[in-house]
Amino acid sequence: MSSEDYAAIFVKKASEVRLEQQYMTKSGMEKLITQLDEWRNVKRPAMVKQLAAARTQGDLSENAEYHAAREELTRIDQRILHLERLLRSAVVVDETTVNTDQVRVFTRVRVQDHGKGIEKEYSIVSAAEADPKAGLISQQSPVGQGLIGRKVGETFEIQIPAGTVQWTVLEILPIQLPGGDS
Repeated sequence: MSSEDYAAIFVKKASEVRLEQQYMTKSGMEKLITQLDEWRNVKRPAMVKQLAAARTQGDLSENAEYHAAREELTRIDQRILHLERLLRSAVVVDETTVNTDQVRVFTRVRVQDHGKGIEKEYSIVSAAEADPKAGLISQQSPVGQGLIGRKVGETFEIQIPAGTVQWTVLEILPIQLPGGDS
């Protein structure tokens, strides 16, 4: 088989490549746009200036500051590309219209943790909006996957990195995001 044959099998035309849709709220999209603006218009220009200054400091092969600035600029460019991809694949969902008959993305769920004897509350969001410290759990996380599809009164077990937990769904509500309209 020739290299052209392999290329025909493995290389896709740009028009054939489909980005996985990223469902997010309007406030989540606005947050990403703000981040992209900061990375493009503040962080990248500052690093370009730092790189230019480091370039003037002599032999580039032995200039650690220059190499560190280049690596940081590469990291910044990768972050910009990541944010651009997220925004290109974004599908904005009106979280106020989400059905709360079962746990799904853009719902808030209150559960009883039988092992600890406490109640917990989680908001299920897209990976792009996840912030576990704020109680915003990605639907792709072990907890998110374990909660999706559950109904009020249902008792179940979830396997998480710390072990197995047993929970009961107490309530399913519309999501309330920090800085959102809901």
